[in-house]
Amino acid sequence: MEIEDNIFINEIRLHLMHLDSKKVLVTGAGGFIGSHLIEAIVERGADTAAFVRYNSRNDGGMLENISKEAYSSIEIVSGDLRDSNTVSKAVKDVDVIFHLGALIAIPYSYSSPRDVVETNIRATLNVLDAAREHGTEKVVHTSTSEVYGSARYVPINESHPLQGQSPYSASKIAADKVAEAYHCSFGLPVATVRPFNTYGPRQSARAVIPTIISQALVEDSISLGSLHPKRDLTYVSDTVDGFIMAAESEASVGEVINLGTNEDITIGELAKKILHILGSDKEIVSSDDRVRPDNSEVLHLRSDNSKARELIGWSPKVSLDEGLSRTIDWIRDNISDYKTDQYVR
Repeated sequence: MEIEDNIFINEIRLHLMHLDSKKVLVTGAGGFIGSHLIEAIVERGADTAAFVRYNSRNDGGMLENISKEAYSSIEIVSGDLRDSNTVSKAVKDVDVIFHLGALIAIPYSYSSPRDVVETNIRATLNVLDAAREHGTEKVVHTSTSEVYGSARYVPINESHPLQGQSPYSASKIAADKVAEAYHCSFGLPVATVRPFNTYGPRQSARAVIPTIISQALVEDSISLGSLHPKRDLTYVSDTVDGFIMAAESEASVGEVINLGTNEDITIGELAKKILHILGSDKEIVSSDDRVRPDNSEVLHLRSDNSKARELIGWSPKVSLDEGLSRTIDWIRDNISDYKTDQYVR
């Protein structure tokens, strides 16, 4: 079986577009996944540009945490993805686009749905228009497992119905469909990757794992929302590998590809696991102000990743225990970045 698997993977590699000879643009480069993706692309030798949201502080977000060598080799493009002229200028002469730029916080989408919808859809439209205008060789569009809503069956494959259970998920469904339309209507070479819950160093307390870890390190108890939902958790280096393999594979064009582990764990069990790794017995509390509205809560996410394995040769490598240990180490070293007494929406 191992010999057959190696032959299969080698056959996939015969049809790769290698990034080391390409000009690459990453939108959302100042974010958690984007910053890790930038490092990986730079390591492969690509001519790399990082699109970050303009601010007067000249703050590159999580790009501030990458190595000095990687940072010095990238071109920083500051702007707003909602501005089509800025996006068009950034995309000119680019061979490959990784489009990660979006507003991603679900609680924020409850309070500011217009902002989330306008940003996520318009940004995607502008990126696709610019790629079409300039003849970009490949666009890797970022989706999310949230578009599936609560699982109607598990594991969830790419044919699972899409359910807009939050304004955020609705905005991403729309963006995914615009990407699909540009491929079908204009032949734009788009691949859509659909990460399940990615975690790792540099992630903000907007996400559940940094929330648990940071509170466990400094607070007397762990305050969370609902404890029973189940999630499929993928370490960031595995997610990044999936992005790159989707970009380099010819077979990914026009496809939607899940990036997940095909394993799940409840939020309550996850919190207990983290406390066990830390050697702590702190109380875990479900706080009403952190609970999603009943019909908006996504109760179960677990991926079917067989398409990623078969189409682009991707599979996760980092176990949950190992990934959590790495994340704990990073958050412990950067605990001052976390406001553990506040609910980060």
